[in-house]
Amino acid sequence: MLVDIVPVGDVPANIKRQASDGLRSVYDCEVNVHEPQSIPNGAYDSNRNQYGAEEFIKLASRVGDGEKNIAVTTKDLFYRRRNYVFGLAYLDGNGSVVSTYRLQTSSDGGFSNKDAGEIFGDRVRKEIVHEIGHTLGLEHCDNNRCVMNFSPTVREVDVKEQSLCGSCQRQVL
Repeated sequence: MLVDIVPVGDVPANIKRQASDGLRSVYDCEVNVHEPQSIPNGAYDSNRNQYGAEEFIKLASRVGDGEKNIAVTTKDLFYRRRNYVFGLAYLDGNGSVVSTYRLQTSSDGGFSNKDAGEIFGDRVRKEIVHEIGHTLGLEHCDNNRCVMNFSPTVREVDVKEQSLCGSCQRQVL
């Protein structure tokens, strides 16, 4: 399987590296990182001061030529009535998106810069693996240690492992 990472906007190299590493380690896939793309026209909602996640998925699907394509952005995303999303993917689709905006949070306080950087990197890897899991047909998992567990807050992201549980792993084989 080939997964294309499509950076949207100014995405730092360490984020692209974390995304690639997470995908390779969990799905044993090839990863291609595209050149950065501009924010999609019409994605910004001035009433919310956020960006619509679906526009980023459409962009990833257009630009990426992998079997699975994922947009990665530092912008704050929303989806429908949700206040925010870390990411979004359509079940069994080929496009998805992850935002790093809310994965860095003030709850990281008290950690050294090195620890905070490692925590942030772990979160990026988990969310990338999670969204690509949806494109592979995986739904949310009840196991709170599984990367496919629904995590509406960073604290819940932090509880998860960076890998699939045995049940989810069997579904993608």
